[in-house]
Amino acid sequence: MTSEYEDLHLNPEYEGLIYLADSEYNPPILRPHKHRELEVNLVVRGSVTYVMGTKRYSFDAGMLLWLFPGQRHQLVKRSKEARLFVAVFKPNLVEEACQGERYEWLKNPQIGESEALSTRLGAQAFRSIREAMDGLAEEALDVATLNREAGFGINPNFRFQHQDPDWLNAGLRQLLLLCWRSQGEFKARREEVQMHPAVRKALDLLENEDGETMNREDLASACGISSAYLTRIFHKQVGVTIGQYRNSMKLGRFWRAFHGSSQAGLAEASYTAGFGSYSQFYRVFKDAYGTGPRKLIPD
Repeated sequence: MTSEYEDLHLNPEYEGLIYLADSEYNPPILRPHKHRELEVNLVVRGSVTYVMGTKRYSFDAGMLLWLFPGQRHQLVKRSKEARLFVAVFKPNLVEEACQGERYEWLKNPQIGESEALSTRLGAQAFRSIREAMDGLAEEALDVATLNREAGFGINPNFRFQHQDPDWLNAGLRQLLLLCWRSQGEFKARREEVQMHPAVRKALDLLENEDGETMNREDLASACGISSAYLTRIFHKQVGVTIGQYRNSMKLGRFWRAFHGSSQAGLAEASYTAGFGSYSQFYRVFKDAYGTGPRKLIPD
């Protein structure tokens, strides 16, 4: 289980970022991660499912979700039409924007690692937040680039960009306060599922390379249940099959290997990630990105 913080590719002139995550463009890499920044999601279409600690949460259109600094989270499932705004706020922005007592909690949130703070917005609040997010995202990079690069990018030199950083920073401060005011005005509602201990253990094992070498029977045995039962309960609770989850984790490891060494080629990085052959890697990569790796990854 990694303890590293995710690099969100933010240069010093930016106090945060915002983009519209779209299932049409955003590859389904399910690697769990955490970061030092505060993240707020607004689901505008479809539904998304997160795993946080021992619980699984589902959110649909109209939901506002908070992911706090250091809070480990994992997007495990999205509907095909899902779209959600992702807004990120650096710690210094939160500290400087939240001066009054009303916003004090945001500077020192008291929330468990398995707890998700969210709310279903009223119609007016949803429109106000969506319009603010639309406006701030307008002058950022194009949607396809941001979806491909933000967080788990193909290009290791990628950095978030916006045509007017000062305007973006000012808008992010106002957006943060608007979201928090809206959070307090409406009763939280969400689908929360306490995960089966065997599923949580399987997730932990599959995240590590040692678990990747286990076949399904060995994995089930390590989790203390039968292979058939693990297959059913994993799919039901996580939302994807064990095989789909394995492939997504391998893609995450592939990018780490490929970016982590100037000498690593596609084949070497794919073997390091746990793919048994280049043809298997090619098939999984094309399924995720819609094209082969040599067409997408620059030489």
